[in-house]
Amino acid sequence: MSSHPYAAGLPLAILAVLMNGAYAQNYPAKPVRIVTAEAAGGSDFVSRLTAQGLTTKFGHPVIVENRTSGVIPGDIVAKSPPDGYTLFVTASNFWLGPFMRDKMPYDPARDFSPVILIAITPSIVAVHPSLAPKSVSELIGLAKAKPGSLNFASSSVGSSNHLAAELFKTMAGINIVHVPYRGTGPALIALIAAEVHLMFPSAGGAMPHVRSGKLRGLAVTSAQPSALAPGLPTVAASGLQGYESTTIYAMFVPAKTPATIINRLNQEIIQILKSPDSKDRLIAGGVEAIGSSPEQLASTVKADVSKWGKLIKELGIRAE
Repeated sequence: MSSHPYAAGLPLAILAVLMNGAYAQNYPAKPVRIVTAEAAGGSDFVSRLTAQGLTTKFGHPVIVENRTSGVIPGDIVAKSPPDGYTLFVTASNFWLGPFMRDKMPYDPARDFSPVILIAITPSIVAVHPSLAPKSVSELIGLAKAKPGSLNFASSSVGSSNHLAAELFKTMAGINIVHVPYRGTGPALIALIAAEVHLMFPSAGGAMPHVRSGKLRGLAVTSAQPSALAPGLPTVAASGLQGYESTTIYAMFVPAKTPATIINRLNQEIIQILKSPDSKDRLIAGGVEAIGSSPEQLASTVKADVSKWGKLIKELGIRAE
């Protein structure tokens, strides 16, 4: 029984709102952890910048906890108390995983609540300089003239750069051969060494090689031109209308986390992302700051699931 003097006369729903509000005012009262994928990846980079900003704002440490990617980070967060002390920063593979795996220990829609779309990173269409095409249209033309003769690298089956290429193949109606590697680094090295013809690497990771002349960038995969790939047109504007592929970095919390806490996290992170220092650091790290509402993130995920889920099922892509 509650010791609050008026609790007995209050409807439970109103009492819950009052208690949540009081809880959020005292939040956080101890260190917070952000669970994410392994160190040195995009999710880790975004997590660390967010954690640094939140530590300053909260006055309590916000610690980044790296786990092997796949289903492990999501499984940890899904089983954590919905109290705002365990946060989850992840990329698109989180909500696309169920399409590529037979068994999942959690349901991305049921077991999590969206907080904020933190940032995105586009890919670029990168080819070895020895390849003749200087544009997307020319690349599609060559692939159509010589079906099955061109191949593309990816960091792994089901990765964002693999899916970007498969969408390109499907929309362009071409046959290019997939060569998966174990990680983005080995895939890029293979492209630079001309072991493969093309790849859809992240703009941040690939543009230094484009600037040095080791690779040729044909286009950027975002809907709009990107500051991460200055001078490159979009794929959509250079021969493949309607094409778009970006990696999304977002924060979620366990389902049933109070809305007051979700809104507090959302507003604090938006303020972090608005600072010129954060924007500069994100661009330098290869990502563009966004900062959405929880509802906008939910809508983005829904559209992403519809678009990519269909492609994954049609092509029978299974995660390694």
